Amino acid sequence: MLKRLDKIRFRGQRRDEFLDLAESPNTSDTECTDEVVMKPRMSIREPSEELSAGPGSFSAALQDDSRTDLNEVKGHLEIALLEKHFLQEELRKLKEESNVDSLKQELEKERCRRIELEQKVNDALRSRETLSNSFLKWLYDRFGVYIEDFRFQPEEKTVETDEPLSGKRLTENMRRLKRGFRPVTNFMRNLSALSSWYSVYTSAIAFIFYMYAAWHGWAIPMFLFLAILRLSLNYLISKGWRIQWSIVPEVSEPMEPSKEDLTVSEKFQLVLDVAQKAQNLFGKMANILEKIKNLFMWVQPELTQKLYVGLWVAFISSCLLPYKLLGFIIAVYAGIKFFIIDFIFKSCPKLRQRFDTPYIIWTNLPTDLQLKERSKVLHRIQSYSSRSSLSAAAPLGVSRDEDGGRYYSTKRGAFHEVFSLPESERPLTVCENGWRCCLINRDRRTPTDYIRNGVLYVTENYLCFESSSSRSGSSKRNKVIKLLDIKEIQKYKVLSVLPGSGMGISIATPSTQKPMVFGAMMHRDEAFDAIFTQYNKILGVATAASPET
Repeated sequence: MLKRLDKIRFRGQRRDEFLDLAESPNTSDTECTDEVVMKPRMSIREPSEELSAGPGSFSAALQDDSRTDLNEVKGHLEIALLEKHFLQEELRKLKEESNVDSLKQELEKERCRRIELEQKVNDALRSRETLSNSFLKWLYDRFGVYIEDFRFQPEEKTVETDEPLSGKRLTENMRRLKRGFRPVTNFMRNLSALSSWYSVYTSAIAFIFYMYAAWHGWAIPMFLFLAILRLSLNYLISKGWRIQWSIVPEVSEPMEPSKEDLTVSEKFQLVLDVAQKAQNLFGKMANILEKIKNLFMWVQPELTQKLYVGLWVAFISSCLLPYKLLGFIIAVYAGIKFFIIDFIFKSCPKLRQRFDTPYIIWTNLPTDLQLKERSKVLHRIQSYSSRSSLSAAAPLGVSRDEDGGRYYSTKRGAFHEVFSLPESERPLTVCENGWRCCLINRDRRTPTDYIRNGVLYVTENYLCFESSSSRSGSSKRNKVIKLLDIKEIQKYKVLSVLPGSGMGISIATPSTQKPMVFGAMMHRDEAFDAIFTQYNKILGVATAASPET
């Protein structure tokens, strides 16, 4: 027990050093001295010395030892009580100095205030969210469909599958295209009839009404009224009314035979006709687009210059003149141009070729195909001129049309020189480049003389065939037929087993026992019409001149 008490460290002085508790100084935890610690040890050693003095005093020493232990324990308890009292005093003083209770109360107040503010803010946000949500919901319900239309989305690219080539589908598409263009063609025919005064009364009434509307500035309302009237008539027609009004009588189209009644050859010929129509239609569309492109690309500078000057005049007029006066001038000029000037030009082609500026520009605009052919001709002219030392007006291998200023040539040289014809003989406009074909002379038996490949030309008085195997200086394999010597001309089918009406032309002359055949012609119908027309023209002139002689 003494060892345990010896290990206790006291924070204050011993009990015997404090005579009066009121006068005892306040000590801290760190104010422990070595003297206070050493005194109990000295008191513990004294009994051992007394024991060593003698055995007789052993019992008295035990009693003194037990008393000293109790006193020691009592002293320690008093010291602990004093330390507790001192610590409580110090704690009370610290609490008084720091005002912990007031700080706790203020902290609690601030905490309550913060909770109230947070609750108010949350309530305000909830009310605002409810208002905004209700407003957005109302907007979405009212305009949501329109807002969805303006949502940006990546464009979906759909690849259309190409249909395989089919004669049936090609024929059907051509018929659909023809039916679709029928209203446009009828409208253009009616406009042309108005301009040409096909019906004098109708054109006169239309001219008077138009000029009256243009004079009073009602041209645009008049066109809008006509459009409304046309739509109203179309509505009545769709409801079953029979309303037909046209300046020009409509041409009745021939009834097409049913597909069940057609033979295999007729079906094949139908496909060929459809392909030919598609080819011609695409060719016309390509010519129009190429002419417009060449007009704006200064391919023909003298023609584009007229358009350039006209645009400048129109621009300056639009800047200087008031729009009302400018619209009046344009409307009056359009009426006079459509009803009077165009009628005069259509009736007098020579005046049109000299003074109709839009017609001159459009007819003289070249297509890309014509530019390609022109470049070939110029290259050929340059090659011939470099080889020839003659200073003629036209180079070697070229014949010149004095009236039109055009050159005609073949692959072998000048046209009139190749066929030994007068210089006035030149190909017709429809066959400037000739028709590719093969000449089948059935009077000959050798294969080299039986079939010849070449080009067929038609002039005013002759039918000329240039063989592709003939040499430049020889014309033995070429063929020249005078149109007056032809006894019979007709379409011919070389092989009867093939479908269709054939791709050849049969021509009978007195010098041949069997008719000559020009076969394998891609444009057989066009060539036959040109040859037959020129043949009838020459035959009519000859029959008219024979009675006079």
